[in-house]
Parts: sequence; C-alpha cells; structure tokens
Amino acid sequence: MRDLRNKVLLASGFHAPVPGEIEVLKDSLIVLDGEGIIQSVLRPGDEAYGLQKSDAERQERLCRLPAEHSLLPGFVDCHVHAPQYPQLGTALDVPLETWLHTYTFPLEARYTDLAFARRAYRLLVEDLLANGTTTALYFATIHQDATRLLVDICLEKGQRALIGKVAMDNPDECPDYYRDASPDAAIKGTKALIDYVRAHPDNTAGTVLPVVTPRFIPACTDATLQGLGELATDCGCHVQTHCSESDWEHGYVLSRHGMTDTMSLDRFGLLTRRSMLAHSNLLTPDDMEQIKVRQAAVAHCPLSNAYFAGAVFPLRAALEKGLHVGLGSDISGGPSASLLENMRAAILVSRMLESGVDGNLPPHLRASGAKARIDFRHAFHVATAGGGKALDLPVGQFTPGYRFDAITIDPQANGGTLRLFDGDEGSEAALQKIIFTASRANIAAVYVDGRKVA
Repeated sequence: MRDLRNKVLLASGFHAPVPGEIEVLKDSLIVLDGEGIIQSVLRPGDEAYGLQKSDAERQERLCRLPAEHSLLPGFVDCHVHAPQYPQLGTALDVPLETWLHTYTFPLEARYTDLAFARRAYRLLVEDLLANGTTTALYFATIHQDATRLLVDICLEKGQRALIGKVAMDNPDECPDYYRDASPDAAIKGTKALIDYVRAHPDNTAGTVLPVVTPRFIPACTDATLQGLGELATDCGCHVQTHCSESDWEHGYVLSRHGMTDTMSLDRFGLLTRRSMLAHSNLLTPDDMEQIKVRQAAVAHCPLSNAYFAGAVFPLRAALEKGLHVGLGSDISGGPSASLLENMRAAILVSRMLESGVDGNLPPHLRASGAKARIDFRHAFHVATAGGGKALDLPVGQFTPGYRFDAITIDPQANGGTLRLFDGDEGSEAALQKIIFTASRANIAAVYVDGRKVA
C-alpha cells in the first residue's frame, strides 16, 4: 500500500488523543481524501460502517492492513539538532558547556561543506523516517545553504518538518569561527530562510515550515533576541529554543537578565502559542504558569537530560497543569534516533523522580513526595498527539481533519524484538509491549499525508 490517498483503510491499532488514555481501534475504517486528510473514522457498530465498507470494496478503494499488524500515529520529535547526527553516541561524558565548545560547535561549523551536509542530512532524515518519526522539529546551523539543503531533503524524502536556521551572535559565548556576524546578520538570515521555505516550489502543501531559532539566550545578544521576537510576530512562524536546560545555562540567564529563561523569552516576544521550549528542567511554578498562559510548549528530552541537565523534567505535573508537552530526542545530546527509546526513558525517569535514587536514605526521605510517575499511556501520548498539539499541527491522532501520518507495526518482522502471545492482539497489552520492546525492524511502513515514505 504505497498511497492511501482517496482510499479507505481497514485497520486495527491505537491512538492517544488524551494524556493517560488509550483508544483501541479495532477493525476501523479510516477514510482519506486526496490530500491525505482523514475524513472519517468508523468503527464496527457505527451506522455508516457497513455501507462505507461495501462502497469502498465496490469502488476498489478498500485497503486492508494485515490482521497481525498494528496501526499507530507517526511519532513527533519536538527537538532534533540535525547537524549533530554524525556525533550521535559520542562525547556524552563531559558537561554541557564543554560538550558545546569542544565537540559540537566544531562539528556544526563543518556545514559550510555542502557535500558533508548532504550526506549527514540524508542519513538523518532516512533514519528518522525508518524509526517512525513522521514529524521533526529541526535546529540546523547558522549556514544558509546547508539549511536550505535540509529543507530540500525533507521535501524529497516526504518527512513533515519544521526547520530553523540557528541564530547565535554573542561573541562572549560563541566561538569566532562559528557565529552570526551581527544581530542584523542573524535576523536577516532567519528571514531569508523563512522566505525560502514558503516560496519553495515543492512545498505547496506546507509539509515543511520555517522556524525562528535563537539557539538559547547565552548564544544571542539582546538585540538579536529582540529582533527575532519582532520577526516571529510579523511572520507568525514557530519559535524554538532551549529553556532552563542545565544549572549552567539556567544560572547564566539569571545572572545576565535577572530573571529566568521563560520570563526573559517572554519579554522579547519569543513565548507564543507556536513556541517550543526544549528541556525546561528547571522551571519555577511561575514559569510553568507563564508557559500555560502563553500556550507555549515544552519538548521533554529524557535521554539527553540524563547526560547534560542534572535534573528531571516533571512531565506528569506539567500535563496535569495543562501544558502542551511533546517528546524530543535531542539528537545528539540524546544518543538515540528512536522515539521508542525516548518513550521508555520518559517512563523510567518519571519513576526515579517519584521514588528518589539515593539508597542511603530511607524510602520516606528518598521519595519526592509527589506523584510523578507516568506509564506507557502518557509516554505514547506525548510522542504522538501531544507532540502534534505542542506544535499546533493536525497530526498525531486518527481524527477527522487530521493528516494521516502513521506507522504500521509488524510483530513477526525478521530481526524484530516484539513478541506477542495469545490474548495480546488488539489490547492495551499489545501497545505496552510495542512501546517497551519493539525496534526499528518492527516498523513495517511509514506514511506521511497518506503516502508511504519508508
């Protein structure tokens, strides 16, 4: 089934439009239009189910997912550093500021070489799609040509993507060999990338969107932050940046601006409904309230936080407060391109946040005192529907009006790691096993806008 547009798909699977709740789709009919938008979802017992099925069969529009396969929404990765893919799995043994200056900035500076950029970006996009990531929010580099190349590759490969040219011009925190020459250069470069994405002849469907991308407050002068905030207001674009990630970064902003990242970003006009704040581990209660008021979002990056943050983002508390939260791999601070691995990490760190980790303390003193744990239901939500809501995009769930971005899971795939037994099929137990034990080999097909892309 290479193209499901204008088709009716008969399939069983799962989605999670609401945090902590799973909807089981058993032998459901998903009707798509010619653009890959879901027109209706019918379940056995619905009044129109039989007629829709017979009409689709007669018109030869009915496609059947193999009975043993499960249909899931495509994964939404809300924080990816595209140029860092070549160093995935390396340099995880040093503090964040050392990691940036010793390893990461030198790597990103190499993207003046378009042959190098082309190879790295092609591998990244292909690998993310093969891992089931249908939507990715990308930081690129300061380079215009390489960032445009990433746009081209995402369009060519069919991945839904949001892409930003990184803005970083502060000479006190950015190396001479890798930074924007001035606030004017950072802002004009961002505007040029926005214009390129919006005018791209292969992007008439808006599969790729531009993003205003101040790297983080330490990397930007106030003039750049102010100008990017004004640009974000003018263009209505998404915004992405890092927020209160580590003690070093959080402390730097407090010292320089006398307020937290959240409050400082807000005063520059960078905290909007379309803002994605990566990490946000050290938010204060006032920060959380401000993010909620502005309807901005957080990209929870549990794997990378374990290496560089020194703190655990309180995912359950954020969800219960009503914040928009998606899941981020934070390649390459996070050493995995798989959101399955990041879902598992989100569950794991939430348990540790609740129970505590210091074995020298008795349980009643070791524990945090708050109900912080999440389960596979919450993790699945933030990796799919939650990510879509966080990005203000109609993706991540099988609901009329949403885009059909989806993956199919084959429990019998060669080399797969998923094992289902009698009674698992079509139950929450099957989804739980998928989240905890499936691997890339179990992902049989990946669809964006109803077209098979991997």
